[in-house]
Amino acid sequence: MSAPGLVVAAPRSGSGKTTVTLALMRALRRRGVAVRGAKCGPDYIDPAFHAAATGHPSLNLDSFAMPDALLDACAGLASREAGLVVAEGSMGLHDGIVAGEGRTGANADIAARYGWPVLLVLDVSGAAQSAAAVALGCAAYDPRIRVAGVVLNKVASPRHRRLVEAGLRRIGMPLLGAFPREAGLVLPERHLGLVQAGETADLEARLDRLADLAEASLDLDAIRAAAGGGVYPGAGALPRPPAQRIAVARDAAFSFLYPHMLAGWHAAGAEIVPFSPLADEAPEATCGACWLPGGYPELHAGRLGAAERFREGLRAFARTRPVHGECGGYMVLGESLEDADGVTHPMVGLLPVATSYAKRRLHLGYRVARLLDGGLLGPAGARLIGHEFHYASELTPAPGAENALAQVTDAEGQPLGFAGHRRERVTGSFFHLIAEAEGG
Repeated sequence: MSAPGLVVAAPRSGSGKTTVTLALMRALRRRGVAVRGAKCGPDYIDPAFHAAATGHPSLNLDSFAMPDALLDACAGLASREAGLVVAEGSMGLHDGIVAGEGRTGANADIAARYGWPVLLVLDVSGAAQSAAAVALGCAAYDPRIRVAGVVLNKVASPRHRRLVEAGLRRIGMPLLGAFPREAGLVLPERHLGLVQAGETADLEARLDRLADLAEASLDLDAIRAAAGGGVYPGAGALPRPPAQRIAVARDAAFSFLYPHMLAGWHAAGAEIVPFSPLADEAPEATCGACWLPGGYPELHAGRLGAAERFREGLRAFARTRPVHGECGGYMVLGESLEDADGVTHPMVGLLPVATSYAKRRLHLGYRVARLLDGGLLGPAGARLIGHEFHYASELTPAPGAENALAQVTDAEGQPLGFAGHRRERVTGSFFHLIAEAEGG
């Protein structure tokens, strides 16, 4: 078995999981522990913060979207050369879709599969002894998991802590630390989740302050001793590369591609050739495929619209080789992009789509897609699972069977119609690809 682990979870979103996770990671790293990170669920921003805190890549672990073989491969990568794995949860500990046991996408599935005990973060603002009742419910709800102890967040005063602690003693739940109310430690936010790690100028200083807080507020020795479980080494299989040399857009506008995708491509011997559209660079002509990841192109739409070398070079590339864009990349492959100020900028024009951030509406959730035609993502009929999280609106008519990338449903099988576009060798969609579905 590999190194032991912990799942940092909470009863609900906004409890302070990321703050506790980063503080714990950085403090243990500073003590010389080979700590490695993981993220339960499809969130793509937190793993970059984990990497900054630990100095090593962080992998997503998703019990709904990932077949067992891929899930185990990602857990194995997260555990490689680790002394301790810290997996941050998403939403609430037991929150997921309605599905069979172990396939709901909930944090609890990951804790149960790898035997990783749960470190439960409780936001106790506005509560005292009642926080213990919440902890007891979280611990008792799923008999597959074990809650090792609690970390309190937003403790108002020593008296407040004593009241909460009295409730925890009543249920026999260990208290492993308590963070005071500290607004200055909150990471910056923007319209779509957290500001990404690469955009946080003072990130290293913030992480060091969090580590100082962890040293003062957490029982680090007890937390480390509470870890358990592990992953069998060598288990599982990672995604296959779409070509042996892949041009990947990489800069402030194109910053997100699931780490397990890149890990799989590298493991198969593929060469990743980065290029920067914001620097007006075109994909290298010797590559066999081009991938435009997600990001925040709406923040750089003017520069992208003026990047003639990039746009012409990508058009030339697409005449003979496949190109795929997901989310932000999909928007840039379209005809135009309207920014939040209502200014419309020309994009590459390889797909018949125009998008807008001036007309914002949240699109969020898993997507199960069946490809309508063969291409970079697989053969016609292949079944893929991805995740969509954006506020952009499409201004052009919805695609039909003749030009859509796929027919999609949500995680529970509810039809959502057609999604994405395809035109000759070019494809794109708003969903971020996670995996090929089992039996797909």
